[in-house]
Amino acid sequence: MTFLVTFLETMTLEPISALVFFGVSFVAAAINSVAGGGTFLTFPVFILNGLTSTQANIMSTIALWPGVLASAFGYRKELEADKKLLLPLLAIGMAGGGVGAWLFLVTPEQVFTQMVPWLLLVATLIFTFGRHAVAVLNRVSLPKGARYGMALLFQIIIAMYGGYFGAGIGILTLAMLQMLGHDHIHRMNALKTILTGAINAMTALIFVLSGKVMWSLAVVMIAGAVSGGYVGARMALRVSPAHVRMLVSAIGFSMAAHFFLHGV
Repeated sequence: MTFLVTFLETMTLEPISALVFFGVSFVAAAINSVAGGGTFLTFPVFILNGLTSTQANIMSTIALWPGVLASAFGYRKELEADKKLLLPLLAIGMAGGGVGAWLFLVTPEQVFTQMVPWLLLVATLIFTFGRHAVAVLNRVSLPKGARYGMALLFQIIIAMYGGYFGAGIGILTLAMLQMLGHDHIHRMNALKTILTGAINAMTALIFVLSGKVMWSLAVVMIAGAVSGGYVGARMALRVSPAHVRMLVSAIGFSMAAHFFLHGV
């Protein structure tokens, strides 16, 4: 019965609105598969199409998480990971994502709205320059145990941030994997997909339990994200992630400037 009600609600969406939300979710999920940063597209576009900042943040997570699952399937041949390394990172991701989601839900909407331009700006700066900072750190000679401990601490921060806002966690996760010595880009993308998926899974679960998910929109966006996530994973083996990151950075800086100048 619940599914039927949701389906009927979906039919009440204007065709143009449904197409916009489907298309944005498709493109954002594809971007996530290639280079990360899909939230830089969904979050501002959702706000510009009438959602509040809180709704846009929640629906970005709900929309893009299924795309992560589709991407993981698309990367199935490249996913070769040491389970002893992956399992602790997954556990940290889910726990940290849950804490971040809870912190977001207890933040007053007016406060979060005022934070939006700054969140977008800081997230875009991290997305654009974070890899370079980690590259400098990687040149520092550290014992293997210390490097592993720093990577776990970094994963805790990524997970909490991912649960709260989430824009750019893909590139941060790639940086964390570099700290652990990974250098095969397709295998790193596969690992990134699994780890960010764990963070988003817990975040999405908490948002669903909070009762704040707009299911009439979610059905349309999930369909777009699943399609885009799988297509993006296949494209990632052929498309330059550097070019996609440049596009995502341009979108992030542009949207941050827009909200600073015109408000949310």
